[in-house]
Amino acid sequence: MARQGASKFLHKAKKSKSDEFYTQYIDIQKEVEAYLEYNADTFRGKIVYCNCDDPYESNFFRYFILNFDRIGLKRLITTSYKPSPVANTQLGLFVDNDTVKQKKGRPKITANKFIINSVGDIDGDGEFSLKDVALQLKQNKKNEWSPLDGDGDFRSAESIELLKQADFVITNPPFSLFREFIKQLVEYDKKFLIIGNINSLSYREVFSLIKENKVWLGTGMGRWISGFIVPETYELYGTEARIDEDGNRIIATNNCLWLTNLDHGKRHQPLPLMTLNDNIKFSSHKNVKGVGYKKYDNYDAIEVPFTDAIPSDYEGVMGVPITFLDKYNPNQFEIIGQMVTTKVDDINHGYPYVDGKKLFARILIKKRVN
Repeated sequence: MARQGASKFLHKAKKSKSDEFYTQYIDIQKEVEAYLEYNADTFRGKIVYCNCDDPYESNFFRYFILNFDRIGLKRLITTSYKPSPVANTQLGLFVDNDTVKQKKGRPKITANKFIINSVGDIDGDGEFSLKDVALQLKQNKKNEWSPLDGDGDFRSAESIELLKQADFVITNPPFSLFREFIKQLVEYDKKFLIIGNINSLSYREVFSLIKENKVWLGTGMGRWISGFIVPETYELYGTEARIDEDGNRIIATNNCLWLTNLDHGKRHQPLPLMTLNDNIKFSSHKNVKGVGYKKYDNYDAIEVPFTDAIPSDYEGVMGVPITFLDKYNPNQFEIIGQMVTTKVDDINHGYPYVDGKKLFARILIKKRVN
């Protein structure tokens, strides 16, 4: 029920274009630190752009500003896509200069731009915090806060100008605009680390990049992302939905993941496998052990229902679950295509059928010959 509830909620959100899913700090920290562990200089001297992040609410902004010096950033740019009323209550904290004209009455909600070039413990309390950021934006001319002319849409001209400056885009983009978002990143040849729904893996725009080894999964999928903070107006679906100790409303889901073109150590780890005969003899899966592997009715490939049941010595094409991509090592396997839709072309080969029964989506792979 919990999994179905969260999945239905995200599907419903995509249809209604309700895109306010705020990533938890712990999930951002866990993922980004994995790239730093693989290469401590990943972000050194680079510009990170969080282009779907209200800095008053975004944990992406919070992570990168609090770790700015440690990871060696040159600059952090943050723009909000859907401005939050929280910003209007905190303008006095973050802004006190002549560039922003204060008006009487209720201030207009605007999209915001933050550019951070340096950080430090300004108030002298011995630690760097968001309060220091506020003081620096007031006192440090190297840093900048300003309202955007438009609504902060990542497709706007002013957002694209900021994108051109960036080395990395790291954010949780709107699920309803995911295809357009990743297309833009590819068009401008940017390194990125973004969150998407598992269904996005089957989008032609995404799968083509995965097949060409231009994009891959981050360091985990499923419950690797522990949940999203949602506004009070959102329903809390599923038994794992909760309100945390800080009063945040959390939607737990197991169908979201990180997509990236940043290297990490996990994707170079070979998948340990048994031979075809050993799988038939010893597999822990009852539909493999003693049964073997059937061929698809509509494609010349064998059906492999579990990633750990991939035979190490089979030379032909195999159909594997989409979750295989979490274990995919491009030096070990080649991706041939996918079976996920009725449309048949050079990438999609029609839904998989075995003995007349339609199966779930499959990725078609082949063992690389070294």
